[in-house]
Amino acid sequence: MIDKLALGLLMGVSSTFAFAQTDIQAPQNDGYNQDSRGAVTRSGFGLCWRSGSWTATDAVAGCDGALKPPIPNPIAPEVKNILASEAMDKPCDFMVTLESGETFASGQAALNAKAKKRLADTVLPQLAKCQSIADLTITGHTDNIGAAEANRHLSEKRAASVASFLKSHGVTAPINIHGAGETQPLVNCHAGMSRTKLISCLAPNRRVQIQVHGTQK
Repeated sequence: MIDKLALGLLMGVSSTFAFAQTDIQAPQNDGYNQDSRGAVTRSGFGLCWRSGSWTATDAVAGCDGALKPPIPNPIAPEVKNILASEAMDKPCDFMVTLESGETFASGQAALNAKAKKRLADTVLPQLAKCQSIADLTITGHTDNIGAAEANRHLSEKRAASVASFLKSHGVTAPINIHGAGETQPLVNCHAGMSRTKLISCLAPNRRVQIQVHGTQK
């Protein structure tokens, strides 16, 4: 008697649960069994009855989870390649040598008019094109007339003269000054020449080089 009563209560609960279920609609000929209203048939526990042809693509919300349609043509967020951007920076590298008529008088460190014009017409405009300057080095040179140590000091003064000119015209980048003295000659002249001819012959050695490394604007 007790068993029959329990069975009756269970059937009643199942019937009530089945009655309270919300209909789930699925496309016609979908992978679910459907009643005459097109609703998916369900078990007493709310499970949807699948047909033998059901596949994962037939899944509908309410039967197989609250499915969401896939995002069409998903696009990954743009990732900026900083290294590639830096690699594309254009260099602002150049070297200018004050030579020929722009060179210094023997034993002197003062810039002549031609040297100043070359700096104003060539070096300053090129520096203005640089966004940043990593290195600006000015190297002075002398001929071999006189003592080597004195020539080294003289070459530094020549480099300093150029640096002073650039700074006086608005160049704010740090400037490295180097004196090479007589160690890097461009020409060699016969020692038996008269002093006047020797000074003239060695003129190309009395020079200043301006070397710049940076990036363009």
